[in-house]
Amino acid sequence: MVFYFTGTGNSLYIAQQLEPDPVSIPQVMARRELAFEAEAIGVVAPVYGHEVPPMVKEFLHKAAFRTGYFYMVLTYGNRHGGAAELAAGLCRQCGIQPAYINVIQMVDNWLPAFDMEEQKQLDKQIDSQLAAIQGDVRARRRWIAPASAQDRAAHQEFLNRMSQLPPDAWQHLLRVTEDCVGCGICQQVCPSGSIRVENGRAVHTPGRCQTCLACIHACPHRAIQLTVPEKNPQARYRNEHISLQEIIQANHQA
Repeated sequence: MVFYFTGTGNSLYIAQQLEPDPVSIPQVMARRELAFEAEAIGVVAPVYGHEVPPMVKEFLHKAAFRTGYFYMVLTYGNRHGGAAELAAGLCRQCGIQPAYINVIQMVDNWLPAFDMEEQKQLDKQIDSQLAAIQGDVRARRRWIAPASAQDRAAHQEFLNRMSQLPPDAWQHLLRVTEDCVGCGICQQVCPSGSIRVENGRAVHTPGRCQTCLACIHACPHRAIQLTVPEKNPQARYRNEHISLQEIIQANHQA
């Protein structure tokens, strides 16, 4: 059993390589009962600011897992900042004893810092990283990817920067321009129901936004933009192995 959270397909792709039919966290969160039992249970998620998205944290807090082998695989783009160590701490706060947590480097979809065209040209050796993780999980290896002093310093630097911003700063990162035609794709790919089409135009409502950037990457008219500068406003990303329909199936909130 594998659960996943995805914005642009990276974590969904990894989840599919670990389990043929992984379960979407945004979809399963709608259930009243969150109790799961299996010989092995995994969670695949991206890291934002070196930690899993808020919805994944919520899921781990609310769900009950009965398994002898709980594991996590965390996708990141540039610097993981000790993500496995941070995730292990989160698991223990939730009463979960993680057996295995590892990280895998993929395309970084954070538009303020990275040009998607450049990212797609980089060889991050995803296949070899994935093969090692698949082997570890099959062998039921017990291991948490270590964090270096540099990783911990990077995360502390991030926290220090965030402390200078309003607590809801990331909730106001998106803006809808006049180019919006009301096609509704943004609404369909949003995992938290934070953007909806009203009167023929997309409207973003802060509060539950996961800052996954699924809407801005998927918009066919580039009508959703950031309120901060981008590296390349013309470049967008979706994992090459994942279709738009798969993102919609994973995230659409009725």
